[in-house]
Amino acid sequence: MQLANGILFHAVGASSASLCYTPQKQVKGWSWQTYWLAQAAVCWLLMPILVAWLTIPNLGQVLQLAPSTAIWHSFLLGVCYGIGGTAFGMAIKHVGISLTYAIAVGISCVLGTLVPPIISGTMQVLLESKGITLIFTGVFLGAVGIAVCGIAGRKKELDLAKEQNLSGFSLTKGLPLCFLAGVLSAFYGFSLDAGQPIADLAEQYGAADYKQNVIYLFSNSGAFLSTAIYCLYLHIKEGSFGEYGHQFKGGSLVLSKNFLMAIITGVLWYGQFFFYGLGHVRLGEYQFSSWAIHMIMLVLFSSIAGLILKEWTGCTSKTKGILALALGILIAAVLILTYGNYLGGVN
Repeated sequence: MQLANGILFHAVGASSASLCYTPQKQVKGWSWQTYWLAQAAVCWLLMPILVAWLTIPNLGQVLQLAPSTAIWHSFLLGVCYGIGGTAFGMAIKHVGISLTYAIAVGISCVLGTLVPPIISGTMQVLLESKGITLIFTGVFLGAVGIAVCGIAGRKKELDLAKEQNLSGFSLTKGLPLCFLAGVLSAFYGFSLDAGQPIADLAEQYGAADYKQNVIYLFSNSGAFLSTAIYCLYLHIKEGSFGEYGHQFKGGSLVLSKNFLMAIITGVLWYGQFFFYGLGHVRLGEYQFSSWAIHMIMLVLFSSIAGLILKEWTGCTSKTKGILALALGILIAAVLILTYGNYLGGVN
């Protein structure tokens, strides 16, 4: 039951992340940096503080006793993650959502899962554990499924090219950004791993299953710092900072709606971290596989959400067939990872 609940929490978190970009479609009159900074302030600054205050008993004492090395490592790795998130957004402009997801999330899935146990020196022990072959198989299948999903997405974009503006498509600019986003996005997993001593301390003070929330104070604030620097740079360059108070056609109603959409985006995006933590603590022996499960489910539910929102209407049957194949591979990867974790628990 503990494992099943862990997978369920990961599914809820991934679902939240898969929907977080939807509100952006309702924003009017704001430049990218205005919207991005507004939602980032909610996701990476306000929500971590609020949730940690609500869920971590004796938070002040925990922070006072937390190892400074863990704090700084988690924060600085979070800064790298923020750079990766910005590169992800920029890559979408040049190669589209599908290829960006396929390359960046695929790289992040593999690196964010396998590098932490290598760095911590636990990989050799894991290699001798029961069910580990299934874990690695699930990670590999997940990466393949994400890649196939990217192929389907790219074919969808080509099928619907007449309705879409693809004039900005550039592999030369987009691919380096995708690789940068994939590598640096994996740093969020490294950030959580670096902050684990803080979570362990919070557990001693009664945080129990919510102990991961204390790490987000540092990993997410680091991401906010690098994001804010870039967005403020764009504000200065383009003179767009006044958009936060500018009255557009439609009056204050439009401005209020923009802020509301940014808040919803931030809450949804933070939701993935909150439920990721609840799922992570329930995986036991193979907690390191949390990142792969989360990334695979993120792409899986993003694709399903696209189907529900009828984004694939008008695509050829061949394109839909490739998507169906991708979804099947992703589901198989999650099931294999789940069974591998089950065997690890038995072990």
